[in-house]
Amino acid sequence: MENNMMAERALLVAVIRNRQEEDLVAEWLDELEFLAETAGIVTVGRVTQKMDSPNPKIYVGPGKLEEIAAMAREMEAGVVIFDDELSPSQTRNIGKELPVRIIDRTKLILDIFLQRATTAYAKTQVELANYQYMLPRLTGLWTHLERQRGGTGTRGGAGEREIETDRRVIRHRITLLKEELTRIDRQMATQRGNRGGMVRVGLVGYTNVGKSTIMNLLSKSDVFAENKLFATLDTTVRKVVLDNLPFLLADTVGFIRKLPHQLVESFKSTLDEVREADLLLHVVDISHPGFEEQIEVVRQTLAEIGAADKPVFMVFNKIDAYTYIRKDADDLTPATRENISLDELRRSWMARGSSSPAIFISAALRTNIDALRSQLYTMVREIHEGRYPFNNFLY
Repeated sequence: MENNMMAERALLVAVIRNRQEEDLVAEWLDELEFLAETAGIVTVGRVTQKMDSPNPKIYVGPGKLEEIAAMAREMEAGVVIFDDELSPSQTRNIGKELPVRIIDRTKLILDIFLQRATTAYAKTQVELANYQYMLPRLTGLWTHLERQRGGTGTRGGAGEREIETDRRVIRHRITLLKEELTRIDRQMATQRGNRGGMVRVGLVGYTNVGKSTIMNLLSKSDVFAENKLFATLDTTVRKVVLDNLPFLLADTVGFIRKLPHQLVESFKSTLDEVREADLLLHVVDISHPGFEEQIEVVRQTLAEIGAADKPVFMVFNKIDAYTYIRKDADDLTPATRENISLDELRRSWMARGSSSPAIFISAALRTNIDALRSQLYTMVREIHEGRYPFNNFLY
């Protein structure tokens, strides 16, 4: 409670576009609140507005922006978080009306990555992404500072000169960071090349679905895992042996809806483990009401990094947290995800056959883990036999 009183207080803002269901937007705001919580920010209110598309100048309508300003004062919110990436001009215009800090979804995710990066490689990647985000927004940042200090902020003034100085410094820093990443990438490519011809398996999935927990169960290692978004930023590779069959298992950063393109770009080298994998374990949180959308987000991100053609083993995790509400026979309202039983879902996915193998587990309760190991062993063995048809003495 004491920490919550000291934490920064935030209002969340989202636009409900045409044909978007309000329940879906509520789920997205739940995720935004979880992101804020991960960044150490407490949510004190939410604001939504139905529009064909966000206002290109101020994201929401003028009246709604006045309402947000009043709510921020009333709730003593020090920050307003928008569930989209704001353009530099939107940020500038909104800043003229809101007397608080303004963060968009992209900046919030970047801040979390900055907080959670621990290795030199992850820090370099995140720092590069953050500078690439900041560069086109320097004018807005300096205008805000000039206003706070009572300065004029006019063209040619101290603020303008500082902006040009900052641009040069940031461009130079971006160049150095790119050179450093290129150097590290070469080292990591060499390391991957030195691993021999072992089969490679990559864990992928939406953030906070339990990938690191599954990694620990399969590899008997101690990879950091917690119930927070982006608990894992660095790729972790472990050698796993199932019934004398060795293979490499890689755990990577989780994906998320609207993952900032700056992060996708700077983390592409980290995701080489995914691109070079022989098999992907796509971990899904089956208890999440929007798990199907999360599956699609992961598929789109895999396509973006050039890994859409990989064989995939669907691992539906957290069956212990799945909720099922049986509909009454006379209830004629459309069925929701909660009205579908876990058995029905299981039969639906199992019916897809070998083209899309699937398993339902609970990593937390160790449910069906032996079956996961058995099926994974069979898949890895098939890949190994196809690569080394005369080297099957291992089995």
